[in-house]
Amino acid sequence: MKPNILIGIDMGSSSLKALALEAGSGRAVALSRMPLPHDRLPAGGCEVSAIAIRSALTHVLRDVAHQLGARVAEVRAIGCTGHGAGLYALDARNQLVGGRAVASTDQRADARARALAASHGPRLFADIGCQPWPGQPTVIAAELLGTDAVQRGEVHRLLFAKDYLAFLLTGEIATDASDASTAGLVSIATGTWSQAAFDASGIADLGPRAFGPLLPSGTVLGQLLPSEAAQCGLPAGIPVAMGAIDLLASMTAICAEGRGRAVSVFGTWCVNAVIGPVIEPKPDVAAVVNFGREQQRLYMENSPSSMANIAWLAGVLGLPDARAVVDLAMSMPLGAGGLRFLPFVNGGGGITAGFVGLKSHHTRGDMARAVVDATAALHARHTARLAACGLPVSATTVLGGGASDVRLVRLLAAFLGRPVERCADDETGARGAAIYAAMSQDIDHAAQGCALLAPCDTVEPDARDAQAHADFNAGFNELIDTMSPVFSHLAGGAK
Repeated sequence: MKPNILIGIDMGSSSLKALALEAGSGRAVALSRMPLPHDRLPAGGCEVSAIAIRSALTHVLRDVAHQLGARVAEVRAIGCTGHGAGLYALDARNQLVGGRAVASTDQRADARARALAASHGPRLFADIGCQPWPGQPTVIAAELLGTDAVQRGEVHRLLFAKDYLAFLLTGEIATDASDASTAGLVSIATGTWSQAAFDASGIADLGPRAFGPLLPSGTVLGQLLPSEAAQCGLPAGIPVAMGAIDLLASMTAICAEGRGRAVSVFGTWCVNAVIGPVIEPKPDVAAVVNFGREQQRLYMENSPSSMANIAWLAGVLGLPDARAVVDLAMSMPLGAGGLRFLPFVNGGGGITAGFVGLKSHHTRGDMARAVVDATAALHARHTARLAACGLPVSATTVLGGGASDVRLVRLLAAFLGRPVERCADDETGARGAAIYAAMSQDIDHAAQGCALLAPCDTVEPDARDAQAHADFNAGFNELIDTMSPVFSHLAGGAK
């Protein structure tokens, strides 16, 4: 029997997942998840150990192999995806520096990023499509390891999350344009590494070699090592394909580009994006990404906190999970009796989170409602910014873990004032990675009726509350705009 199973691996900000699909039917035949425990450190640090990553990768692949049983012989290719940016720095022994990786939500380099933005921001945006921000690997490396880290030999190579997984599986080091460009290291015009971006990092001798070659997504980068195959119970030599950043992998999993869909991702990050034609001059958005298409760009409006806000409140209130927070929130009316929340628990650009209008009569339910309202309203705000730049965002698909809760999706639809589509499958990233594995084997899923694509459904807003949601949205935007000088003042005084 010709191998017919594709495996997609996705390392997110909170867990690692592996999904096995039948190439012909798109049916999921195995799925495994394992949490990735992150350590929250002083000054906004967020790290995960190499041991945790290795353990999770071995566990999910071994579990998938166990579920497949005799069908492991049918595995045709593997693809990887993962969160963007962060720091996966290897030393001369090709081990993670200090035995740890740094998450993209880490804020310890916030002051450095703001200083770089003040001195180099406009020039860098013109070249690489974004301004410096705390989660960039070069900025984190300079802050935590020092500007002489390469000269001292502490930093030998730099990888992205998905590429670290691929390195563990194959021993090969490479990346793709989507990760490199989202991290602000690729010239938007040429699609090649930007020396200006490396120079701006301030790290002496840091250059493109640290990341390896740029390979197209959906091409083979190596084969599964015998040692890795033995650990996870898969056949050695399985081709491992170059993937893409998790956002693009998820968009691939729903054919967002082909169907003209913008996306809002209710994940750890608040991600809102759309693929559109090259626009000059560049629109004033958070990031313009060259993901390897000559005439297309990925346009993004992001903040480091979406579901992270709700997860934080769950911990503070002693609730079991995000769904419990939404349960509590939905027991209260829209607007939480005048209580508002600034949804930025992971910071970014000097912005911080907090309640505004808190009074003695407000309850836990009001707090939950304020956080949930603000989380959805921030997605609507970012989508409006994309629309204001003339980008095609009139059709939106909601992705991420939060998309499994139809109440959150309906709230976003109400703030947008139109129906939205949702993909309640939280494995879109892994599914997209499996599609890249299919591409590497010349499997044309489009010819099979898009069998590998994730299913979606439509969520309608409640028309009866249209004006109330529009009024809340306007007030939320006014609050954020009004608070901008306060954020700037607080950031300027931070040490």
